[in-house]
Amino acid sequence: MSDEPDEVEGTDAAAEEADKEVTETETEEQEAEEQAIEGLQDGDFIRIAYTARTVEDGQLVDTTDEEVAEEEGVADQGTFEPRVIVLGEGHLFPEVEDDIRGTEVGDEGNVVVSGEDAFGEYDEDQVRTVSADKVDEDDRYPGARIQIDGEQGVLETIVGGRARVDFNHPLAGEDIEYDYEVLEEVEGDLEKAEGLLNMLLDVDLEMWVETDEVEETSVEEPEAEDEEPETITETVEKRTLYVESTPQLAMNQQWMMQKQQVAQQIIDLTDVDRILIQEILDGSGMGMPGMMGGMGGGAGGEDVDIEEALEEADIDADEIAEEL
Repeated sequence: MSDEPDEVEGTDAAAEEADKEVTETETEEQEAEEQAIEGLQDGDFIRIAYTARTVEDGQLVDTTDEEVAEEEGVADQGTFEPRVIVLGEGHLFPEVEDDIRGTEVGDEGNVVVSGEDAFGEYDEDQVRTVSADKVDEDDRYPGARIQIDGEQGVLETIVGGRARVDFNHPLAGEDIEYDYEVLEEVEGDLEKAEGLLNMLLDVDLEMWVETDEVEETSVEEPEAEDEEPETITETVEKRTLYVESTPQLAMNQQWMMQKQQVAQQIIDLTDVDRILIQEILDGSGMGMPGMMGGMGGGAGGEDVDIEEALEEADIDADEIAEEL
């Protein structure tokens, strides 16, 4: 008899063993991948405390610690408290974010960012001579921070009609050391939005999230050329972030220049669909009492006769008009 059946059986056994090895390898690779993505990853909102100093001389670069700010004499230059960042969004140097990835809440770390990767290498070509007429008279002293033709620089010397200005970043060429601690992972749209706005604008704002029903209108193109487009209005739910505006927000330079980008970042990174900025006008300290309400039944909610109000206040409207 032929031994062929035995050979088939042997082949099947070898194939089964090979399949088993492949399966075990795939399982090990999957477990390795799962272990590799443990901990904090891109897209996670975290509250972090950190202090950054130059490696060479320990000059303070940035901190979230109020005590450190007071010790360095900069406590009046902003709000110093732990900040909310989103990993992978460039809120910190990439080297710092790389060090945070994979950590857990409560972990601490230390990382040095090279001068090249921080604020760039020092470039001698960025030290240039300009006309002294471009320097404001109040800033004509060595070390003054000045702006020339849209560029920020530091005045080194000024002699006669020529000024020597260093346009390098003040920290160019400096290695920066970060000490950080991951305090918590931030959950919830409101907490995330609050953290982002405070981090981006350094302002304390009153805000809340509501789900609103909003009517949306769209135009549906007709199937036939001789038909008119159909306008469709439907009611949809929108997660709305309400922000109460303040004078600090209205005068914030970054908000004035980049409000659309700031708002878009919040919408992209949270489940918020839209943002409404509410300005509260209560009429306090504005004009004569009782005069603002009659202009369309506004803040006071009560119509007021302007001429009657002037008579009661013993004010001659014609005299006011002549003076104006």
